[in-house]
Amino acid sequence: MSGAVIIGAGPGIGQAVARRFAREGLPIGLIARSDQTLRAAAEAVARRGVPVVTAPADSTDQAGLNAALDEIVRTHGVPDVLVYNAAIIQADAPGELSVRAHQNAWAVNVVGALNAAAHLAPAMAARGKGTILITGGMPEPKPQYVSLSLGKAGVRTLVTLLDQEYGSAGVHVASVTVAGPVAPGTDFDPDDIADHYWRLHTQPRDQWTREALHAGSPR
Repeated sequence: MSGAVIIGAGPGIGQAVARRFAREGLPIGLIARSDQTLRAAAEAVARRGVPVVTAPADSTDQAGLNAALDEIVRTHGVPDVLVYNAAIIQADAPGELSVRAHQNAWAVNVVGALNAAAHLAPAMAARGKGTILITGGMPEPKPQYVSLSLGKAGVRTLVTLLDQEYGSAGVHVASVTVAGPVAPGTDFDPDDIADHYWRLHTQPRDQWTREALHAGSPR
């Protein structure tokens, strides 16, 4: 049956992407830390009439995340598309965070995406097709957002590495770079941003791009 898996299915981009793929009839798998977040996301997606499975997991817990992904695969099969949307978004200046705090941010912003991709990409590659999309941001680094700037730079490099590893086997790896604060009814409305994920997923192979930039929607 396959479908889409969204890691980081909270309000905003995560739920908007889940609704966007559900609108196209794809079964949806949702992963988030909070049961409350999962219930809200599942209710929003269920209105589209598609099968939904939820699995709680922390993106920094490799064993827990792998178990959640395996549960979804057992129900829906190897997904057509994996979306990694987990992130720690916080203001921090140079020298402000401790080493541990930087490690925690890096674990969520980059390493969780690496672990999820490494867990599912081999099966996608064996099948000969699949999409891995990671939410990016910070088109330019900002000294008032050090950990986030480092993390989003890491996402770009990770996308390149995963493309080098799995692209030739038919796995499209890309990021969606969001250049501003996400809020409904603004130039950075999550429903508008979600369209980028669908476009990347449906790009013909000879037109694959590794990044979509959302710099704002005219309203």
